[in-house]
Amino acid sequence: TKKMEQKLKREQRKLSRRYEQAKKDNRDLKKSKNYQKQRMKVARLRERVAFQREDFLNKLSTELIRQYDIICLEDLHIKGLLKNHKLAKAISDVSWSSFVQKLMYKAKWYGREVVKVSRFYPSSQICHACGHYDCKKSLDIRAWTCPSCFTTLDRDINASRNILGEGLRILNNPTVGTTGIAY
Repeated sequence: TKKMEQKLKREQRKLSRRYEQAKKDNRDLKKSKNYQKQRMKVARLRERVAFQREDFLNKLSTELIRQYDIICLEDLHIKGLLKNHKLAKAISDVSWSSFVQKLMYKAKWYGREVVKVSRFYPSSQICHACGHYDCKKSLDIRAWTCPSCFTTLDRDINASRNILGEGLRILNNPTVGTTGIAY
């Protein structure tokens, strides 16, 4: 999609120049053939990018559902994550909510389980080895050492192991707590 984004950006600049030229010549945009041709070209490129993303999500979700019986996810607050202007484009390009929807309906088709763990579950603050809860950490801390068992933990790998453990706990005993939702 990176190549297509570059191509789309270039074609949109051309479209903008065609627009400016038509306005400068006092021509109606509907009668300006160059503008209309370029507009259609940009629309086709946008459609192609959308199809590429959709195809990738379909293939990835199908592969995951076929490969695993149980998938545990963290129920992320996407709108809150999009407020981070440095990550907003990358997050919206991945379209997590669409990916989760595809996982859910394909799980029903294949008879698999998808478990959502609450976004308030402190997955990155709990040591997966001993269960020690350490205080909340800022995002720039990528690795930390557990003060209880002295295990060195990568933040993301530790969080994924904790989400899996919590998801399995919810799946096996959904009445024990309200930290997650089993589907």
